[in-house]
Amino acid sequence: MTNVVGSRAVFGVIVPSTNTVVEHDYWSARVPGIAYRTGSMHIADPIMRNDRDFEALLGQIRASIDTAVRDVLTAEPDRMVMGMSAETFWGGVAGNAAFERRLRERTGLPVTTGASSCRAALRALGCRRLAIFSPYQPVADREVGRFFTEAGFDVAAISGLRCPTAPDIARVGPDRILDMVTALDNPSVEAIVQVGTNLSFVAQADALETELGKPVIAINAATLWHALREHGFTDRVSGAGRLLRDF
Repeated sequence: MTNVVGSRAVFGVIVPSTNTVVEHDYWSARVPGIAYRTGSMHIADPIMRNDRDFEALLGQIRASIDTAVRDVLTAEPDRMVMGMSAETFWGGVAGNAAFERRLRERTGLPVTTGASSCRAALRALGCRRLAIFSPYQPVADREVGRFFTEAGFDVAAISGLRCPTAPDIARVGPDRILDMVTALDNPSVEAIVQVGTNLSFVAQADALETELGKPVIAINAATLWHALREHGFTDRVSGAGRLLRDF
């Protein structure tokens, strides 16, 4: 027994301090015996109105991630989960691999990242041609597209919501997201992928899968799925998309 509330596992979850969605999505899945200990990366300046701002925000994440990881390790977690997206895509496939390697060496634990989770999810679902959306600026969308292209997928389209601040990501409502998905989707697209962990999309993605007749992958659902399956847990979760329900 890991502990009373996490009798099967405790997942350490690293999020930006501006993020209010990841923990909600994970706990809402109600996976029995899985607990989450969140570590926060301090974001003093959450402005991301353009590419330069966004790269500065990423710099804040890089400067504070070690402290967040240090704090989480005091809870003796069984796995580290990155509850943030952009940094895990940066530098393409090689950048993701290097990021994961550093984190494994730092913690001695298995690691789940958004980039690897989405790649594994798309392979499990048998999808190759993608449309992707994010809350980001163009500099980050290019890195996301680079990762998926290098991973062997065909990126039909990618677009960002261009949120002006990090907290504004959590304020994007379902109507604006639906407009984005509608603009990106077409019959040639085999799956819709959403990145940006502070965007509330898990329940909407589940509904859109029925409407569109194709996989719609919310990144928070993908990271939870990856963490569970890689850790040997086969629990099925309803209301969070086909991935967690069927795979």
